[in-house]
Amino acid sequence: MKITNKLVEEHGLKLEEYSKIKELLDREPNLLELGIFSAMWNEHCSYKSSKFHLKNLYTKNKNVIQGPGENAGVIDIGDGDAIVFKIESHNHPSFIEPYQGAATGVGGILRDVFTMGARPIALLNSIHFGSPENKKTRNLLHGVVSGIGGYGNCIGIPTVAGETKFNSTYNENILVNAMAVGHAKKDKIFYSKAKGIGKSVVYVGSKTGRDGIHGASMASAEFDENSEEKKPTVQVGDPFTEKLLMEACLELMKDNSIISIQDMGAAGLTSSSVEMAFKGDLGIELNLDKVPCREEGMSPYEMMLSESQERMLIILEKDKEDFAKKIFDKWDLDFVVIGKTTNTKKITLNYKQKIVADIPIDALSSKAPQYQRKWNKIKLSEKKINIKDLKKIKFEDSFLRIFSSSNQSNKNWITEQYDQMVMGDTIQRSGGDAAVIKIHNKDKAIAVTVDSSAKYSKSHPKTGGKQIVCESWRNLISVGAKPIAITNCLNFGNPENPEIMGEFAESILGIKEACEYLNYPVVSGNVSFYNGTNKKNIYPTPVIGGVGLVSKPIKKVNHILKGEENPVLIVGKTFGHLDQSTFFEEIYSINEGPPPEVNLLNEKNNGEFILYLIKSNLIKSAHDISAGGLIVALAEMCVGSNYGIKIEKPKRLSNIFEYFYGEDQGRYLIEIEKKNLEKVEKLSKKNNIFQEIIGFTQKNTFELKGELKINIKDLFNINNKWYYNY
Repeated sequence: MKITNKLVEEHGLKLEEYSKIKELLDREPNLLELGIFSAMWNEHCSYKSSKFHLKNLYTKNKNVIQGPGENAGVIDIGDGDAIVFKIESHNHPSFIEPYQGAATGVGGILRDVFTMGARPIALLNSIHFGSPENKKTRNLLHGVVSGIGGYGNCIGIPTVAGETKFNSTYNENILVNAMAVGHAKKDKIFYSKAKGIGKSVVYVGSKTGRDGIHGASMASAEFDENSEEKKPTVQVGDPFTEKLLMEACLELMKDNSIISIQDMGAAGLTSSSVEMAFKGDLGIELNLDKVPCREEGMSPYEMMLSESQERMLIILEKDKEDFAKKIFDKWDLDFVVIGKTTNTKKITLNYKQKIVADIPIDALSSKAPQYQRKWNKIKLSEKKINIKDLKKIKFEDSFLRIFSSSNQSNKNWITEQYDQMVMGDTIQRSGGDAAVIKIHNKDKAIAVTVDSSAKYSKSHPKTGGKQIVCESWRNLISVGAKPIAITNCLNFGNPENPEIMGEFAESILGIKEACEYLNYPVVSGNVSFYNGTNKKNIYPTPVIGGVGLVSKPIKKVNHILKGEENPVLIVGKTFGHLDQSTFFEEIYSINEGPPPEVNLLNEKNNGEFILYLIKSNLIKSAHDISAGGLIVALAEMCVGSNYGIKIEKPKRLSNIFEYFYGEDQGRYLIEIEKKNLEKVEKLSKKNNIFQEIIGFTQKNTFELKGELKINIKDLFNINNKWYYNY
């Protein structure tokens, strides 16, 4: 087939990129080779627009065993134990086919974790939808939630935490980010780097079908009015087969048979084979006649570009094939030697006794295009909204509207569709600041959380990047965990737009600055560009998944109030920052002005102080203050308990809206016992930590004197009102 300009563009390649391909090959590629270049050079696989900026991230410290560049990141949690984790996007597939898109997103991220030798112990997700009034939102929400629950529940991994948000920016491009966390022994971590010449390359798992062809390329392009036609590029998942594959791989990993192992994820057999060979500075030769196919007449093009799920590529030690095959036969999975490693530094594909593709590995990897795209610096807005200039509203009316809104309402109706307790090690599930999972048969646990902040990032990306790292940090600390490391999923619009590229570049700077200061490194992640439809881009949405260590999880610390007449303190100063707040958005439909300032010194000091109080058994409950401000955080502490709170009016700020709805950063609410009040006050003074009493707990009533008084049962119903009406 003659390669035309139209065919090149249909493969998502620029004409100048095609010229570079011909230069690297010193000839024209055939159709199969064009498809392989398309898969490896697209944004999703090559990171061609983001590599220049990603290398600036803070990625190393004494806890990091493996940082970015592998299937997942690995951290040391002591006693020979390691935690393996990563977050990835499945945005485009989930918009086109919400159930399968979300389900295969879960399946893919699980494979990234158990490929490293870790048994998955937790799943999390960050999902963003358009306005609830948008006609597509209900169906997309239902499909995505069903897909996440369907896959995770069937494979038997608990979905313990996450977030669900709504904003019209996602009307035509939803976000579905899936995170998986696994536990391994630090001396049994497996990597994807090929080693040795003449080693067997083995295909294991499900058979290859025609689903998912060009899936990675589809994820590297904007949507348009014809996006529905891309449904064939969405993969179809089977969680029961994934369970078999996981158990077979983990069983084989007990032996010393595996040299390297790689999930067949984006770009399928192409990316897995190329990445293994490139990391090992080797070549790889495959016989496509041996690839197990579930459909008749599949071409080499279809085999190499299929993204059928539940498949792995393994390079084995010599004479280990029979031993390994017995394990995969026992689990009723395909196990076929389809090739070998070579010293050619090429990927060579044979089909029907002919060489059908022969490409230098470095042409697909290190010599792939890398762009330093133009980007515009985003200035911090100096425009401030004066609340005195806005139409007056009763405080109670504002609270009722905000606490029952789509973003602030209780999301239990979503999380209850996920099995959060399977495996029996979930100490604390979603609904609070972070989930806590016990390390099986060990006297320690990990805390996990996932967070995003699109509004702040749209206003000022650098501040937004810093803020969301800090919110992740605070959420882990609020359950008594020492934050260790993060994974990130960076969701942005079209990188060819200097404004969008500016949002990305500055977000990276903010994330780097916060991670470095807090010693909270990035160990894995994913970039998702081209999130937009018909030139309309989403808000910049960096999503942060955080992991922390709970050294002795004897006493559960969460955000739920525990007793009567206990003092509730706010730690951290309140200045009343309302720009970009939930209050302005929900009450006045205003999204203007700068985000709240992020003071990293205060974040670190306040967080370490809270962690010390928790470890000293001085805190009954703790909660991070974030979206919605102080009043929403206080109400969340009451919902789910039998206790309310009698709130004191502010003594420092005259405007109660600024005081209770301001979204100043670095703040916590803590409930303590009266007998410990003096001790906590002395400790805060000694450590130069600002704190003040905000109120006292009481039975059954949530009360701000002279402004609102609500029974706790009614408060629960208000917080669930949006769901009841949706």
